[in-house]
Amino acid sequence: MSGTKPTGSELMNPGKPLILVTGATGYIGGRLMPRLLRAGHRVRCLARNVDRLAGRPWPGVEVVQGDVSHAEELEAALRGAHQAYYLVHAMGEDRPNFRGRDLHQAETFAQACAKAGVRRIIYLGGLGDSSGHRSDHLASRHEVGTALGSAGVPVLEFRAAVIVGSGSASFEMIRHLTERLPVMITPRWVNTRCQPIGVRDVLAYLTEALEHPDVAGIFEIGGQDVLDYRRMMLGYAEARDLRRWIIPMRVPLPVLSVLWVDLVTPIPIALAGPLIEGMNTEVVVKDPRALEVFRVRPMAYREALALALQRLDEDAVETTWASSLAGEPEGRALGAHEGMLLERHSRHVKARPDLVFQALCALGGENGWPGGNWLWQLRGMLDRLVGGMGMRRGRRHPRELRVGDPVDFWRVEALEPDHLVRLRSEMRLDGHAWLQFTVRPEGPGSRLEQTAFFEPRGLLGLLYWYLSLPFHWFVFPVMIRTLKRRAEAVMADFGTGR
Repeated sequence: MSGTKPTGSELMNPGKPLILVTGATGYIGGRLMPRLLRAGHRVRCLARNVDRLAGRPWPGVEVVQGDVSHAEELEAALRGAHQAYYLVHAMGEDRPNFRGRDLHQAETFAQACAKAGVRRIIYLGGLGDSSGHRSDHLASRHEVGTALGSAGVPVLEFRAAVIVGSGSASFEMIRHLTERLPVMITPRWVNTRCQPIGVRDVLAYLTEALEHPDVAGIFEIGGQDVLDYRRMMLGYAEARDLRRWIIPMRVPLPVLSVLWVDLVTPIPIALAGPLIEGMNTEVVVKDPRALEVFRVRPMAYREALALALQRLDEDAVETTWASSLAGEPEGRALGAHEGMLLERHSRHVKARPDLVFQALCALGGENGWPGGNWLWQLRGMLDRLVGGMGMRRGRRHPRELRVGDPVDFWRVEALEPDHLVRLRSEMRLDGHAWLQFTVRPEGPGSRLEQTAFFEPRGLLGLLYWYLSLPFHWFVFPVMIRTLKRRAEAVMADFGTGR
C-alpha cells in the first residue's frame, strides 16, 4: 500500500527540478536530505515506513510511502522526478539471499525510472575489484550499479570503501573493537589495504553531483590515506589515547571472527558477516578521475576520525547504521544501538497514556521496584560496598517526578509528561547505564516500551553486562507486566466510576 504526505515542496520551489531520494531513513540518505534542502533543491523522499521520518527538520519535503521492489509504488514516487538517488540495500535485513534481493530491487527501480522519464540515477556503491574479490557484499554493490543502468537511464555511480563517520557500520565496528579490547588476536584481514573516506566528503560528492547533470559513469572516491585495517584501529587508539596491541594470525573458521564482532560490538551478525567478508578484499582507488570532475578534496583519515569523535562527544550523531533497521517486536529483544548494549521489552496496555505514565512515576523509593525488589536492594548493597550510594537516597515524592530527582541509585535525566521517563544510573560501574520508559497511544490503549541501555567501558564493562543478563531475564519482564497491570487496574476503576 502506498500513500503520500505532501508538505508543500511543489509550492515552495516550483522552478526547481524535482529530486527523489530513496533510503532517507538510512545512514547516508538521512544525512543527505538536509544538505540538499540547504542547497535549495526540491526534494521528495521514498520510505517504507514514513513514521520513522517523524520529527525530522526537513521543511517542504514530500514523503511517499513505498518500497523500491514494488513497481506500482515507485510510479507515484517517481512521477515528475528529474533525478533519483538510489541509497538502499538489503544487507543487514537478516534475510537470506540479500544479493538476489538487492539485484531485484535495482532492476525494478531502473525500469520504473525509465518509464517515468527520469534523466539520471545517482548511486553510492563500493570499491573493489569485481573480478577478483570473494565478497558477496562487494559483488552485490557492483551488480546493483550495472542493474540500475539496465533500462537505459544514465547512472552516476560513486564507489567508496570504509566511510569514516559517527554511526557508520564500518566505523562503529572498528571503534568498539579498539575501545573494548586492549589486546586483539585478529584474522589476517587486518593487513588488507583500504582507502577510507570521511562521511562529509561522501556527502559532498553526492550533493555536487546535481551540479553536473550530464556526468555519468563510475567514479572511485577515497580519502587521502591508503591504510590497512590494523593501522586504522591503531590510529583510532592514538586519537583516544589508548594503548592497543594487534596480533594478526590465521583463524581456522572465518565464522568465529563474525561471532566475535557480534559479541563485542553493536553490529549484528546479519551486518557483520558481509562487512568482514569484504575486508578480505583490497579496496583502493585505482582511477582518480573524481578529483578532476568534482571540486571535493577529501580529507585525511586523521581529520575524518577527529570529526567523528567530536560528533560522538557532543552527542550530535545525525544518523546511524541502525537508523533504517526494523523495529522491535512485541516481547523481549536484545541488541545494540549507537554503541550501547540494550534490552528492550514492549507491551500493549489497555489504558490511556497518562495512566501508564502515572504508574511509571511511582517507581522506587518506599514503593519499591516490581520484579524482585529484593534483587534491587541487593544490588544497592553491593554498590555501597564499593563506595557507591546504593538505595539509601529514596525519592523526593512518592508519585511525582521531575528532572534531576534522585530515585534510589538512579537520577531522572529526562521527563516528557505522558510520554517518556529516562533514569540514569549513579552506581559505580565500568560504564554508564540508563533505564528508559516510553509511552505512546496505540489504538484504544497505549504502547509501553521499557529499555535498559548500557555503554560498557572496556572488557570489564562488557563482562558486567553479560553476567547481569540472567538476572534481567527475571527482573525486567516482571517489571513491565506489573506496570501494565497497574495502569489497566486504574483504567478499570475509571470505567466503573470508582
